[in-house]
Amino acid sequence: MDKIDFDEYQKEAYKLISEEGKKDLLVNGVLGLCGESGECADIIKKVKFQGHTLDKEHLKSELGDVLWYLAETASGLGINLSEVASYNLEKLHKRYHGDKFVSTYSLNRESGDK
Repeated sequence: MDKIDFDEYQKEAYKLISEEGKKDLLVNGVLGLCGESGECADIIKKVKFQGHTLDKEHLKSELGDVLWYLAETASGLGINLSEVASYNLEKLHKRYHGDKFVSTYSLNRESGDK
């Protein structure tokens, strides 16, 4: 399968959002993120504490649902997924001193670093 550009993914995902969901992309997106992230957590909980075998395909499917709602939330904010990704990497590189984790930088963040 070809690599997918996340901004193109976001545009395609938007086309498939229900009309009801489009009425409040931000709320629907964030609530969806919570639900789908919880489903990912539940899979891992069952592996860790209930003796289940990790079903990678199931987890991949749920991660796709997380991606869907992430794209919807970004659309609700009027930003592209590539903007989210770039911002996140920039923030992490500042916090973790380039390409290495350094706890001092994580513990003593710059003003405004969330």
